[in-house]
Amino acid sequence: MAVLAVGREQFEEGVLRSEKPVLVDFSAPWCGYCRRLAPAVARLAEKYGDRLEVKIVDIDESPQLAEHYGVDTIPTLRLFAGGRASEPLVNPGSAAEIEDWLRENGAL
Repeated sequence: MAVLAVGREQFEEGVLRSEKPVLVDFSAPWCGYCRRLAPAVARLAEKYGDRLEVKIVDIDESPQLAEHYGVDTIPTLRLFAGGRASEPLVNPGSAAEIEDWLRENGAL
């Protein structure tokens, strides 16, 4: 399953009302670390697509979402399940760290 971009207009339906947990990557195209992390996030989407959706929010295009969810540093990952957001994972160092965080939050 591919990583899909969502903005403010699609967020409620595509994230908050999703039947599956949704990993949301808050990032921006100009962020070098976000670009380096993107392939790891995409691999997780492929690996766990049957259990988890993965979406990306460009904070420049949707600053209201970033502000609402307290995103001060990018990349920041949040897991949404049942309309609720987990504690953030900021600047993860590896795909393994993200997987561990997903397990701790009940997504895997």
